[in-house]
Amino acid sequence: MVRHLAGLLGGLILACAPAAALDPSGVPPARDLRAESAAAAQAGVPLVVIYSRDDCKFCTAIKRDYLEPMSRQPRNGKRPVIREIRQDSEQALIAFGGEKTTHARFAGDEKIRLVPVVAFYGPDGRQLADPIVGARLPDFYQSYLDDGIDNASKKLRK
Repeated sequence: MVRHLAGLLGGLILACAPAAALDPSGVPPARDLRAESAAAAQAGVPLVVIYSRDDCKFCTAIKRDYLEPMSRQPRNGKRPVIREIRQDSEQALIAFGGEKTTHARFAGDEKIRLVPVVAFYGPDGRQLADPIVGARLPDFYQSYLDDGIDNASKKLRK
């Protein structure tokens, strides 16, 4: 009986481990921008994308302190759709037009040079508000995000 429970518990831990390993910040990696942006638009919100790198401490702080909490809490009754694109990753990605690419190639195509960058997209892949480039002032970062989401949401409704 104990052996059976130990095996079951071990299986549960292994089943949950990949999700936690892929997403320690709580911000999921982008996989299919076309589908993710369509789902966001359907919910009446823009797709919020943070461009980051593994070695970027400011990226980690923005994900941990602002984006991850925001992804759990509805805003104006709506939960934002937030994804991460890692500039230093060869992870597979489907772009807005349906073409296959990688995180690194897509970030290059979007002319992302320095990170962090937080961008706000509509379902057609068009940016709906000015991106937030850099870490800026921590005391005001939440208001930068709120303004970006509000501006993008207004354009999305038009």
